[in-house]
Amino acid sequence: MTRLILARHGNTFGPGETPVWVGAKEDLPLVEKGEAQAESLGKALSDSGVKLDRVITGPLRRTRRAADIVADALDFTGPIEIDERLKEIDYGPWGGLSDAEIIEAYGEAPLAAWRDRHEVPEGAGWSPSPATLRANALAVLNDARRSSGTVLIMTSNGILRFFHAALGFDGDAKVKTGHVGAADLTADGDKPRFWNLDPAGGLPL
Repeated sequence: MTRLILARHGNTFGPGETPVWVGAKEDLPLVEKGEAQAESLGKALSDSGVKLDRVITGPLRRTRRAADIVADALDFTGPIEIDERLKEIDYGPWGGLSDAEIIEAYGEAPLAAWRDRHEVPEGAGWSPSPATLRANALAVLNDARRSSGTVLIMTSNGILRFFHAALGFDGDAKVKTGHVGAADLTADGDKPRFWNLDPAGGLPL
């Protein structure tokens, strides 16, 4: 069996800053709170007795830094694997815009379609395609299945939505910054455990 931990990096905006859409081209670092969120995840995993066997992260600074912090907290000494398939979606012209600016330019419907129903807006210029994103999530899962023990995947909200679907989770696919999900990958099928939990409250592992 493979225990899969699926985490979103922490905050990239500080107090008083207006959050904007941060995609593949917006390679922002973690701010102080974002680093603290990664430390909280590392502590929660350690408190749960987790020992990491693999750490896989997307290539952007925010995910690599979060993975480094968690790995250090758990005394993980193996290589941290950089996987391009875990790179956040390129949100095209939406990248760098606030929700208010997106609504002004494109209307509320495309934003609601993504937020509420996990539908990539047509003609929005996002890449890769949904088909590629689904295939990437399945390929990463198949690679993780070849591992025994516990695998940490550190990525971003857009990418995690496709793992939510691939693993058969119910409910809202969104993952808040610094939050985490888990699933068991077994010979009898994938078994979702939890999604979008704040590690500060403890993890049922």
